[in-house]
Amino acid sequence: MSALNLDDFSDLIERPDSGMRRDAEERRERQNVPPGSLGRLDELGDWLSAAQRSVPVKAVERPRVVLFAGDHGVAGLDVSGRPAFTAHTLVRAALDGATPGAVLARRAGVGVRIVDAGLDCDPSLLPEDVVRHRVRRGSGRIDIEDALSTEEAEQAVRLGMRIADEEADSGTDLVVLGDLSVGGTTAAATLIAALCGTDASVVTGRGGVKIDDLAWMRKCAAVRDALRRARPVLGDQVQLLAAVGGADLAATTGFLLQSAVRRMPVILDGVVSAACALVGQRAAFRAPDWWLAGQVTGEPGQAKALDRMAMTPLLDQGVTVGGAAGALLALPLVQAASALAAELPEEPEAADGRADLLDAT
Repeated sequence: MSALNLDDFSDLIERPDSGMRRDAEERRERQNVPPGSLGRLDELGDWLSAAQRSVPVKAVERPRVVLFAGDHGVAGLDVSGRPAFTAHTLVRAALDGATPGAVLARRAGVGVRIVDAGLDCDPSLLPEDVVRHRVRRGSGRIDIEDALSTEEAEQAVRLGMRIADEEADSGTDLVVLGDLSVGGTTAAATLIAALCGTDASVVTGRGGVKIDDLAWMRKCAAVRDALRRARPVLGDQVQLLAAVGGADLAATTGFLLQSAVRRMPVILDGVVSAACALVGQRAAFRAPDWWLAGQVTGEPGQAKALDRMAMTPLLDQGVTVGGAAGALLALPLVQAASALAAELPEEPEAADGRADLLDAT
């Protein structure tokens, strides 16, 4: 057993304020649009009110993109569309503003924070503020060995918790969460298969850069072998992340759980963040109430994880590129929901009726 028990989060995480949600629903019914005419935007506005404990809802003014980066040893089996141990090139491109996620973040005026949890590169290749958090250089080949030691997994989870605290303390009011990894979808598929009790082929997709049939079969075999190693440690989430996760996935899990503790909403991007969310749900069943699924990626593992958490993605645009690009596309919807909930006027008769009631008292 690990010294860090993620089950403790179950006592720390509360649901968004249900009373505020009811007040937001009642206010919406008084606004000058027919109830239900804004579709899911109504639901998002109510959710934000409950998360913020505020009616009317406050505008989402300080969103932030947070990306956890890492290399996975299993990528050496040619299960990824990118060469193994090259995740640092994705980080460099993001820092240079040359990735879809970076372009979208720049267009939206959203800052991007990249955290090296387990890249396999010389630290001198990247800025100090990116690499200074690194837990270890790369993660083990999960089909035959642990991704991390138990101590490294705990360190990675605590890293994610610390990053969540830093963001919450700095005033971030919503996080767009993603990853920059090579081999991460293989580890994610393994976690999802283990937690959902499914076979490898059910959750194994073709990744952000599509792989061919032979690579997909190698990927399924790697997930199958990793599953044999995962099942004996299902009772301990930290041990599970150590066995078949990786430093970036463990850090993401810690980030998600601590974000829920700090009442900081998160938009999930793809299958990697969905897998980490599923681990988080296993530890604290109320935690998913603080998260939104940004988009459908087409990865079967993501669909399985989101179904288990009863989460419906906001968008389905076929975006598979990763790096929070799909989740960033969903951010304007959340911002629009907050603006509509806050700024649409109430019907005059509703406002007059409330004034009469106040006068009568």
